Amino acid sequence: MKNTARLLLVSMLLAGTGTLMASCQSDPDMDITKIGVETDPPDVLYNQGLANFKAGNTTEAIRKFDAIDREHPFTDWARKALVMSTFVKYRQGDFQEAINSGNRYMNQYPNTEDSAYVQYLIGLSYSKQIPDVTQDQRASARTIDAMQKVVDNYPKSEYVEDAQAKIRFARDQLAGKEMQVGRYYLERKEYLASIQRFRVVVERYPNTNQVEEALARLVEAYMGLGIVQEAQAAAAVLGTNYPDSQWYADSYKLLKSGGLEPRENQGSWITRAAKKIVLGQ
Repeated sequence: MKNTARLLLVSMLLAGTGTLMASCQSDPDMDITKIGVETDPPDVLYNQGLANFKAGNTTEAIRKFDAIDREHPFTDWARKALVMSTFVKYRQGDFQEAINSGNRYMNQYPNTEDSAYVQYLIGLSYSKQIPDVTQDQRASARTIDAMQKVVDNYPKSEYVEDAQAKIRFARDQLAGKEMQVGRYYLERKEYLASIQRFRVVVERYPNTNQVEEALARLVEAYMGLGIVQEAQAAAAVLGTNYPDSQWYADSYKLLKSGGLEPRENQGSWITRAAKKIVLGQ
């Protein structure tokens, strides 16, 4: 009877193992060689993580790398595994987890050979989340902050050029959001509210692709309020910096319809802000 019971138990275990193996093989993100607690040495786990990543098993690769960080903290293998975990999470499109992992790395290993790369990955993870200008632009602001750290802290790294490009794009997005709101107010003849938005673009984002329209909209808004000197000043700055622009042509035509022409005004905030446009600051 005991032998019969033992044979029945073994048969059940073997049947369960066969089912488990079959289910593992049907899942491309499951490593069928290592199920359960990770007890291998860190170098073995690291190589297993690389192998899984190369095979396209990103979920399993992350599990291997995170196991090293968890089971062998503050070792060189843990440091390298944290870099790879951040990278794979970014590649997998799990941007918030990549940011979390990257920030852990920067807190623990801020001055290592991979610090610039990890900070760059954090910036990329934010930049991938930048939405259309009609939506909230917090990701743009965070992209700028993260990428500026690459530029400031690792000025000789190979990531600086692209970091600067990502900063420019994010600034364009922030300026674009201000323009969207400004146009909303302008269409409703809420001129003061619209001017506040266009002023932010001119003063804070002078070298974005939005400043040209912002100056033209200022001409329109100030004309609507009857503050012609500011309208003339905005048109003068627009003509100086973008003489061939359609926006300048339209602004010039609007002034002419009121018997006016562009005119510099040294006392205007617009003229002061124009120095940033000319100097490229």
